[in-house]
Amino acid sequence: MTALTTDRLVSGPAGAVVHTADDPLLGRIEVAVLDPVGDLEVVHRWVTAPAARFWGLGDLSAGELGEVYAYVDGLSTHHAFVIRRDGLPIVLLQTYEPENDPLGEVYDAQAGDVGIHFLLGDRGAPVRGFTTRVAHVITAFLFSQPAVDRIVIEPDVGNDRAVARARLFGFTLGPQVELPGKSGQLAFLTREAWETAERS
Repeated sequence: MTALTTDRLVSGPAGAVVHTADDPLLGRIEVAVLDPVGDLEVVHRWVTAPAARFWGLGDLSAGELGEVYAYVDGLSTHHAFVIRRDGLPIVLLQTYEPENDPLGEVYDAQAGDVGIHFLLGDRGAPVRGFTTRVAHVITAFLFSQPAVDRIVIEPDVGNDRAVARARLFGFTLGPQVELPGKSGQLAFLTREAWETAERS
């Protein structure tokens, strides 16, 4: 079962492409609903890599990870996607409604908020500004829903690279919060700030 699109969260059948973009350097980028069976091998490789220690799923077997994403596939408040670059899987993206997540218990969630988790898996051919270009595609995908006013992230406070990258991309840092299993650094990107940056 795959949950349906809500006013803030896009979804669809497992494996369905729900957003595409053409980048002059990256090529064709496709955002597809994660298939808990078909995408399991590549996603398990990503989340168990040493660089993904902050993702928090590194101790799961492939079968256990498949069960996690099969469960997510049945929710209307949380969704998972695999992003491909010219067919190559490169990113695991999760979106969620913060008010229906433990995050909503530690900050004042607003009606237009969408929370995300983003894991870079592979890259393909080297491209200058790769992560920023992929982040632009993800942001455009999220803000394609008119009901979305703000993107919320909460990287681990010890993940200096993620926090620095968020600031460079235009996120405003909020307070540090305590979440199950970690201390998170809240950060926000409003639609207005993103649209202003896109015009500059």
